[in-house]
Amino acid sequence: MPLVTVAFGVILLIVLITGFKLNAFISLIIVSFIVALALGMPVGEIVTSVEAGLGGTLGHIALILGFGAIIGRFIADAGGAYQISMTLIDKFGKRNVQWAIAASSFIVGIALFWDVAFILLVPIIYMISKELKISITHFGLTLAGALVVAHSFLPPHPGITAVTQEYGADLAMVLVYGIIIAIPTIVVAGVWFPKINKKWIPSAFEKTGNSEAIGDQKVWELEETPGFGISVLTAIFPILLMFAAAFLDISQKQWGFDDNLAIVIIRFVGNAPVALLISLLLAMYTMGISRKIPMKDLTASAGASINAIGLLILITGGGGAFKQVIIDGGVGEYIAGLFDGVTISPILLSWAVAVIFRICLGSGTVAALSTAGIVLPLLSSYPDANLALVALATGAGTAFASHVNDPGFWMVKEFFGLSLKETFATYTILSSVASIVGITLILLMDTSVILAGVAIAAILVAAVVFHKIEGARNKKQLMKDIGA
Repeated sequence: MPLVTVAFGVILLIVLITGFKLNAFISLIIVSFIVALALGMPVGEIVTSVEAGLGGTLGHIALILGFGAIIGRFIADAGGAYQISMTLIDKFGKRNVQWAIAASSFIVGIALFWDVAFILLVPIIYMISKELKISITHFGLTLAGALVVAHSFLPPHPGITAVTQEYGADLAMVLVYGIIIAIPTIVVAGVWFPKINKKWIPSAFEKTGNSEAIGDQKVWELEETPGFGISVLTAIFPILLMFAAAFLDISQKQWGFDDNLAIVIIRFVGNAPVALLISLLLAMYTMGISRKIPMKDLTASAGASINAIGLLILITGGGGAFKQVIIDGGVGEYIAGLFDGVTISPILLSWAVAVIFRICLGSGTVAALSTAGIVLPLLSSYPDANLALVALATGAGTAFASHVNDPGFWMVKEFFGLSLKETFATYTILSSVASIVGITLILLMDTSVILAGVAIAAILVAAVVFHKIEGARNKKQLMKDIGA
């Protein structure tokens, strides 16, 4: 009974990680061997399967994760992330500070992994909430929502990058679709939701934050940091290169022109590892050399970033090993047989499976790779499936219902000073809202690009109207207070 065996493996994984506090990478490898044996795989093939899954997963994304981490570290250490956040907040104004936080968190979240970006930006949120005398939860949920969306939908983050590779989707197209879907999702989950959520659980929005958890942070002077324009350019440069390659491919399919030297070069530099390597060199110059930072300091920053994500890379590889065992053990084929003759959207299926794994395992990266083990064998039955949207649907599923087995859940709880109940009622629901909005837009895009465009436009127009109404209501209340 393959499904029972996989369910047993998932339960065992949860017990090892949460019950025995065993390292996630070690737990994944142990469970991979046990599940392989339980599925009846020949003993001589188990090690080969585990090695193939680990190596196959890391063979492509290790470069992306490594380069992405170093770029993010350069930007953070130079104060570029601080510059982006404070400049946007200044330009948007105090009345629009929530939108500024959403925009800056999204930009920074593209370059930095979730936990790094969160720890880096929380002190800024804390400072703003203290100055404006508004609960840190209000702005903090906007920060968390933008980071969850960036982490789940956009390369070079590990989960979405890994499943893009596993499904054989085009990484540049995943990035293009991902940004189109991410922006309205952030509006709903990061901007609207906190305002609505405040009515459900007002006690959570009376918090002032946990100053002990935030601790003493480095105080930047804006004149000491790189300029806003160069900071943003450095953060999004790999996206620009990959966007150029994706636009070229779309245009070539549309108009059918032949390759030439310029096209070959654009396609080469738009390849994810090359784009990130070029961007790393740019970041080394803009965030370091041009600011007279010694090369030994840049080397130390690069080394520290690699050390910080070393375990993440291993966990990603462990998830790949578990995925490969599921495939080689025949589970995918068994499930494909169950769905033989049944019409079901591979996009909706991948989202649902990812949601189940996310709830069970906590780690979005492991959930994404485990989902690939189930969904990948089914894709052969859907030759016309848009693989980029299938990958994004998997990413959307990995955002669902962050709870006690997710480190991010505890970071939100501690930094914002929330109770367990309040964290469930705020961040857990927020992550679920982001997941549901994301999959809805993905399904619409798969059905009709025009319909998806109308839905996205409607969300953005509604956001403007909502903002105007909210502003008028706040102004009216202010005048009433002044009169009183």
